[in-house]
Amino acid sequence: MRVFLLGLMLMLVQTATSALADDRRIVVELFTSQGCSSCPKADRFITELAGRDDVIALALHVEYWDYLGWKDEFASEVHSLRQRGYAAAAHSRTIYTPQFIVQGGIINPESFRDGAFAGEVKRLVRLHAGRPEPVRLEVERSGGMLAITVTAGDDAVGPAVIHVVRYMPEQTIRIRGGENAGREITYSNIVTSWKALARWSGRGRMIVRTEAAGSNPVVVLVQADNHGPILAARELR
Repeated sequence: MRVFLLGLMLMLVQTATSALADDRRIVVELFTSQGCSSCPKADRFITELAGRDDVIALALHVEYWDYLGWKDEFASEVHSLRQRGYAAAAHSRTIYTPQFIVQGGIINPESFRDGAFAGEVKRLVRLHAGRPEPVRLEVERSGGMLAITVTAGDDAVGPAVIHVVRYMPEQTIRIRGGENAGREITYSNIVTSWKALARWSGRGRMIVRTEAAGSNPVVVLVQADNHGPILAARELR
């Protein structure tokens, strides 16, 4: 009987993973497209960021470049709508690719002149890493289910949205049309699903559960309402 119970306990430990409040990561989003000739350098930079322990790198492929003759198989209107939401929050009428967003904040387009964006992104990652998280976020994955606990900190943050994101770690694509025709490009941390799971008042504690089937990594974000700052993020690989 003891042997059976020990085996059961070991199995439960092996099938449950968690990301606690001290697993701090800074979120870097890249809006990109396989049909955009300015994007491959940014795509390579996301691959570099994907290897860092202090960053959650997410590549969101948009579909509005498809008209040039190559349909991006990773593209989603959900990603384009998220990008437009950021533009609206910044009172901007312009969207462009590639575009980086660090911890929910838009980077000045002037930082992208001649593709010189890496230094600014890294600077912002360091800046945000030095600031305390305003909320506590804990995520546990057991089998095909995800349990998310958000707890308010000492400072008021206002309403927020809990997002659940899934991504594919890597895939290489040979592009046969559009501005990148003839190129073979490896893409990293390709977002395959983005779901606004629940709204949170920003007060007290909230616990939500959702399905998380499959082996692809899971990212949970708590983001201030109306495409505001990302208040906390956790990743389970």
